[in-house]
Amino acid sequence: MAKFNDIQLLRINYLRGPNLWTYRPVLEVWLDLGALEDHPSHQIPGFNERLTAWLPALIEHHCGVGERGGFLQRLQEGTWCGHVLEHIVIELLNLAGMPTGFGQTRSTSTRGVYRMVFRARDEQVARVALAQGHRLIMAAINNEPFDVPAAVARVRTEVDERYLGPSTACIVTAATDRGIPHIRLNDGNLVQLGYGAAQRRIWTAETERTSAIAEGIASDKDLTKSLLKSCGVPIPEGQIVNSPAEAWEAAQDIGLPVVVKPSDGNHGRGVSLDLRKQEDIEAAYHVAYPEGSDVMVERYIPGDEHRLLVVDGKLVAAARGELVCITGNGHSTVTELIETQLNSDPRRGYEEEYPLEIIDVATDSKVQLELKRQDLDAQSVPAAGRVVVVQRNGNMAVDCTDEVHPEVAHMAALAAKVVGLDIAGIDLVAQDISKPLQAQGGAIVEVNAGPGLLMHLKPAVGAPRPVGQAIVEHLFPAEEHDDADQPAGRIPVVGVAGTQNTTLIARLVAWLLHLSGKHTGLACREGLFLDRRRVESTDSAHWEPAYRLLMNKMVQAAVIENDARVILRDGLAYDRCQVGVVTDMLGAEGLAEFDVHEQPQMTKVLRTQVDVVLPSGAAVLHAAHAQVAELAPLCDGAVVLYAQDGGLDAIAQHRIQDQGRAVFIKGGRVVLATGGNEQAIAPLSALCFGRSATPPDTDALLAAIAAAWALDIAPDLIVAGIKTFEPDQAAAQAA
Repeated sequence: MAKFNDIQLLRINYLRGPNLWTYRPVLEVWLDLGALEDHPSHQIPGFNERLTAWLPALIEHHCGVGERGGFLQRLQEGTWCGHVLEHIVIELLNLAGMPTGFGQTRSTSTRGVYRMVFRARDEQVARVALAQGHRLIMAAINNEPFDVPAAVARVRTEVDERYLGPSTACIVTAATDRGIPHIRLNDGNLVQLGYGAAQRRIWTAETERTSAIAEGIASDKDLTKSLLKSCGVPIPEGQIVNSPAEAWEAAQDIGLPVVVKPSDGNHGRGVSLDLRKQEDIEAAYHVAYPEGSDVMVERYIPGDEHRLLVVDGKLVAAARGELVCITGNGHSTVTELIETQLNSDPRRGYEEEYPLEIIDVATDSKVQLELKRQDLDAQSVPAAGRVVVVQRNGNMAVDCTDEVHPEVAHMAALAAKVVGLDIAGIDLVAQDISKPLQAQGGAIVEVNAGPGLLMHLKPAVGAPRPVGQAIVEHLFPAEEHDDADQPAGRIPVVGVAGTQNTTLIARLVAWLLHLSGKHTGLACREGLFLDRRRVESTDSAHWEPAYRLLMNKMVQAAVIENDARVILRDGLAYDRCQVGVVTDMLGAEGLAEFDVHEQPQMTKVLRTQVDVVLPSGAAVLHAAHAQVAELAPLCDGAVVLYAQDGGLDAIAQHRIQDQGRAVFIKGGRVVLATGGNEQAIAPLSALCFGRSATPPDTDALLAAIAAAWALDIAPDLIVAGIKTFEPDQAAAQAA
């Protein structure tokens, strides 16, 4: 069989916000199938068999059939290779740990050329998955070998390098479930939850409310202990030492057994427990020294290690540590037993997603010390049945939240408060977590800032705990932020789409918001504005300036001008908006590069602005354009129609149904109508702009009034704002 030439990837475009395909970011790929346009899947010998053998989980893809096995049915019936590539890429992402369910492939007006999109949380991950999927499909088509595990590993590596860590991801997911938007601020785990002045920032399990002073205290274990002791929190006696000899002297003063650990370490690194011999204590000093600025010797508290997570003064989750052991068989070395009995555990791995770490005897001095205490080393062969302790701490794997005694929970919350942390990991040792610490000689041994959350999200035993939700609730308390008219983490965002005087509309709405008392950001064709000050000049609507507005903590409201090109090239800069204005459906003649050639196609593009209106918001639609007015049923919120002629059938029907709102001219006056009620706010002739008394474009004026009304700006303020608006202010500032 003659080989087919590669499918050509003509254009790859990352749509970063809501777009004509979906609310979420996607990678859009333009494909030219070439000769494969005449060879759907069932006409390529052996193709379907090779593909399903390599990717057997394709049977789970429902596709358009809507049920398990739907995609395989399409393969057997015959589907084009662009559609097949879409499902291959989605499956590679699934196998790499980035579950992806959305994808579409559509033909264009050019024969053999298709637009394929798939959900893309990160652009670079998506591009790598596309490249691997492209290689895989061509190998399957041309009956060539292909290493599927290597392809999946390549994508997984990109996911691990690019995507949020599990602790941060669980907080972001919890915020998303509450309808709170997020913006990633760097390549790491610094994330903004919410927009503008309503935002909060997190960095893994630290928040903008996490005090730097408290972090400094928590990192100084000796200082932490002195503060806790002063408040009646039980702690183990201990002291800072400067040499192995001092460590042994301190141990004798404190009383054996002891713990040796770094004074400002974390995650259990460099900690050695239950030490009773001089040589073990001196060796433990050398283990602890590289992990911190000082070494501490502490009284050993018998019992199990526990990690309690405290958020905003409340116990949220608790985990108990396990003693990690191996059992000898009489012929395997310690290293071999660790590999077969411990490292084979699927909970262990090198990446952050694994709750337990891989144990490497060759590099872990703490494990080496533990073995030495038992007269063993990595190459020793323990007798059959002999139990060998490998690790004593740092293996929090058993959820015990429901067992925590109220007095223990109180002590943990008190410890977090004494240090000053809003989110804290409290390490304590107790023989029975269901009893008060004092009654059993238990103690709090550490208070940690920025605690890991994975042990509570993926416990080996017990139920996962909603720690992400607790942190989001801490940042956005439901009683303060879940008002239906003021969703958590959101500021009023107004999107203006179309071609007819959209810049003027955006500027006027921004001015009215400014007069209403909100620090207002504006991104439009004339530039980027903060209140009345232009901070950047542009000559067209752009995604980047609009996005930056939403990152600005000073911005209490944002007005953003969009056009069809922005939506097709980048998507919207925001996920949802309070008000979405659509003025018209013109401009198709300039969009041929996006395969838009006729005005009817504009509906699919500009409906995006209406699709993202919040349930508590409103779409503002030009009723004189039937194609625009027909977008009304797509809006999740209310609809305000505007037109010069209040007698239009679209307005009449809208007012009858559900007491709909409309803005129009009647008797020479601007009227705000709700159902059968009408309020004339001013004569049209009196609504002129600024000192020059410039008469405005009537349609643009009505659109701005309708948007301001939808934002609950008082009619009197709207009228006053129009009269004080200076349309030439931007030009004057530029000069």
